Amino acid sequence: MKIALICNMKPPTKDAARPADYYSECDSQKTVNAIAEAIRSAGHTVFPVEADRNLAVWLAQTPVDLAFNIAEGFEGDAREARVPALLELMGVPYTGSGVLALALSLDKAKSKQIFRFHGIPTPNFQLFRHADEPLDSRLKIPLIVKPNTEGSGKGINASSVVADEPALRAQVRHVLETYGPEALVEEYIEGTELTVGILGADHILPVLEVDFSECKGSGEFFYSWRMKEYQGDKQQKLTPRFWCPARLDPAVTQAVQSVAWKAACALGVRDVARVDIRLSPDGIPYVLEVNPLPGMDPEESNLPIMARAAGMSYEAFIHRLIDLAVERAFQRPAKRQAALSSIPSSHPIVPNPSVPPSGALPGSGEQGKGHPALARKKVPKEENLGR
Repeated sequence: MKIALICNMKPPTKDAARPADYYSECDSQKTVNAIAEAIRSAGHTVFPVEADRNLAVWLAQTPVDLAFNIAEGFEGDAREARVPALLELMGVPYTGSGVLALALSLDKAKSKQIFRFHGIPTPNFQLFRHADEPLDSRLKIPLIVKPNTEGSGKGINASSVVADEPALRAQVRHVLETYGPEALVEEYIEGTELTVGILGADHILPVLEVDFSECKGSGEFFYSWRMKEYQGDKQQKLTPRFWCPARLDPAVTQAVQSVAWKAACALGVRDVARVDIRLSPDGIPYVLEVNPLPGMDPEESNLPIMARAAGMSYEAFIHRLIDLAVERAFQRPAKRQAALSSIPSSHPIVPNPSVPPSGALPGSGEQGKGHPALARKKVPKEENLGR
């Protein structure tokens, strides 16, 4: 096939007028080259192309069979959904999630509202559009302040975790002025950083644990922008350690995977996603966000690490994403209709056989007590919290 590899590349030099993390979601030349080589290894012809304002003209002039989409987009609402929307308008099949899932996933507050509706644990939160908005008195300190519609740790640093209201106001003001137009404030969950990879409708990758115990000198114990951008820099103490599979009891692993699966289903993602979770000391897996455009650096990104732990080479991982898009785009109408009719209406993704189809946590039925911490603590009612 002829495949367009649609991406947003990091520029060779940064614009000094923009924040240092402005281009952090863009892909490096190394990542684009690795994906292109993996595509070629399957016998396809690949055309790397920048997702800018010339993309529509390029697509009209260069017929392709499929688009391998990793474009993040720049500026504006639902920027990650713009390339898929254009591809659908032009009738070009593509890898990964569709327009609605990408739009919902980018908006952290909207995602969390959907998680709440489905009973998925997520930290209590409040959305700020102005720095002087009243703080919901039920939010518990410490809090973490994030841009509402950014990824790759943008706008998140040591100052993001606040322990009093003056610090909160200052950080909210900084986020609104630098990243605008909304700042997400949520309860900071002390605990273990986990991420879960999903590949296709039948494969949950091994849970990855990110261990920050060797990063004490950095002042950051979570996935900040610096932690991602300078990962492995010993001088800055940005040396997280990765455990895959995560150091969890089997029952906890299953509970984490089940919650991750349910979160991905709730947003309607397809083909691939990375679900970020904080496991609290009392055993609650709090979903922070779902990323349907996860990093794909073959050596450093979390998803390829999880794929390797599952025994899958980088090439096989990329080939699988192509296969999933081909199966969706080119299957016969009757076969497609049969596949759609087999999917439960409450689950956009067919559940993994190893995960309870309903998204229920392990042991929630009559046959077992389940994980004690999960059974002990209920998800808070939404009410006005998490508005």
